[in-house]
Amino acid sequence: MNIQGQAALVTGGGSGLGEATARELARLGAKVAILDVNLANAEKVAAEIGGVACQCDVTNPDSVQAAIDAASAAHGPARILMQIAGIGTAKRIIARDGSPAPLEDFVRVVNVNLIGTYNVARLFAAACAKLEPMEDGERGAMVFTASVAAFDGQVGQQAYSASKAGVAGMTLPMARDLAQHGIRVCTIAPGLFATPLMATLPEAVQVSLAASIPFPQRLGKPEEFAQLAAHIVSNGHLNGEVIRIDGALRLAPR
Repeated sequence: MNIQGQAALVTGGGSGLGEATARELARLGAKVAILDVNLANAEKVAAEIGGVACQCDVTNPDSVQAAIDAASAAHGPARILMQIAGIGTAKRIIARDGSPAPLEDFVRVVNVNLIGTYNVARLFAAACAKLEPMEDGERGAMVFTASVAAFDGQVGQQAYSASKAGVAGMTLPMARDLAQHGIRVCTIAPGLFATPLMATLPEAVQVSLAASIPFPQRLGKPEEFAQLAAHIVSNGHLNGEVIRIDGALRLAPR
């Protein structure tokens, strides 16, 4: 798909990997709508790239539909969906005092990362399937965000790993499901990236994490994630695939 002139939705586009992806799509000529639970962040980025900001809770069907409708009113129906909104947590299943981990923490992470991804995908796909087909019968493309933790999660990452493994696991069946409608689905599984969340860690910790990456021994750059996301959209034969971008990193147990 030629990105130039296409309407695109980016969940979590107000910061981090989502912001970088929104900026890359805008650079390539897309009309970008930033869907983020933090409206102030979304508005800031949207103003800088000439896009539109929509407050959106990915777990809430009404909120997502309202955001999709607002974006469509501004830019026309979207053919590109970048799903990058997500949260993380680290809780051992048995705490130091012997008590079990609170169930609500697990539910919250899975609800945002996995169910939220599915929620946005189903609403986007239903609208996209009604559009006129383009070259090769393609109507649209979706890119999800998993994590290397989906495959080698660390101690305390049960909720995060399970949610991201779920995203990876639904990629192929969703691509097969939507093939009849000409909608492609791929997932990116990033390793350790220089995001605002990473920046909250002490410098020594960041250096140590970067040193664990075989090559290059540095944190990933958000724009590298964004470039891969954009390439997936533009490469029409990429479908049903989960792609790691991690410098050959394999996470240790802790």
